[in-house]
Amino acid sequence: MLLVVNFPSWLKPEIFPGLPIRWYGLMYLVAFGIAWLLYRAQVRERNFPINDEELSGLFFWGILSLVAGARIFATLVYDTNPMYRREPWLIFWPFQNGQFTGLLGMSYHGGVIGGILAIIGYSARHRFDYREIGDMFAASIPLGYTFGRLGNFINAELYGRITAGPLGMIFPGAQLSMREQWVRETAEKMGYNTEMTYVNLPRHPSQLYEALFEGVILWLIIWFIRNKKPFKGFLLGIYLIGYGFFRFVIEYFREPDAGLGYRITLVKTNIPPALFSSPLNFTTGQIFCFAMIVLGIIWLIIASRLPDRKPVIVYPSKEATASEEVRRRHNRNRRKKQQKP
Repeated sequence: MLLVVNFPSWLKPEIFPGLPIRWYGLMYLVAFGIAWLLYRAQVRERNFPINDEELSGLFFWGILSLVAGARIFATLVYDTNPMYRREPWLIFWPFQNGQFTGLLGMSYHGGVIGGILAIIGYSARHRFDYREIGDMFAASIPLGYTFGRLGNFINAELYGRITAGPLGMIFPGAQLSMREQWVRETAEKMGYNTEMTYVNLPRHPSQLYEALFEGVILWLIIWFIRNKKPFKGFLLGIYLIGYGFFRFVIEYFREPDAGLGYRITLVKTNIPPALFSSPLNFTTGQIFCFAMIVLGIIWLIIASRLPDRKPVIVYPSKEATASEEVRRRHNRNRRKKQQKP
């Protein structure tokens, strides 16, 4: 039998047993908090002309739109339950059978759409440059996103495909019935007892892969080039391309969403989605990630040609602006005196 890592038995979804307070929800709060701190740090280092009230408003509407987009997209694309079409108000109803469950199911790509709409709308209303607002978000979000995926890991959900590699992990709730022929054959190859009724085979901890690459590594890349961007909107394009690329690759290690499987199958096989079949079979997530890459490239081309595209890395401080105004006023008065006969 393979040497695998068992999911930590002490790690539970609830922070306090018996109370409806879960680590997943706390991870979201941590994610938003980190994004806020990184955004505010950029505002201060650049002297960006936005006050605390406007910054709070930007984050409030940004988070609200992100959650709304993520939830709506999840029910339209991933959750095929017709209940949400009959009673759409249940999309945001956090109770199931009289118990508090929170919002079950969130779509990252829907959250991106909602967040971008919020950036454009808030920037237009308050006359900010949406390209700069978007760039600062691109340098803030990935590190916060890391904690969202850690929340998935704590919930032992969104685990990866079956693997015989050294990174395999046994996740609770991922049991398979030995009645399936492919399960028996796979278990036998891995050295498991095929006389069992159910077997729990090792999986890729794809949540941790995503937390590392789509979170930490992508954030480091964008954070270190944030003051070297060639034009406004550059970081936003890099974020779309970078996230799309990392997620597209990691989807090969992650088991497709239940009931959806592959949306595009270029190589017909009888291999179940829990096992890797072919790099030419694509999941829903990969389709959206490919669209992100394409949109990111198109946006970089457009942003590089827009007027007023030169980046303003550091805005002059209020003190510097006041001094400059005094200097200009002094020069105007001096010129007027020189022009007198």
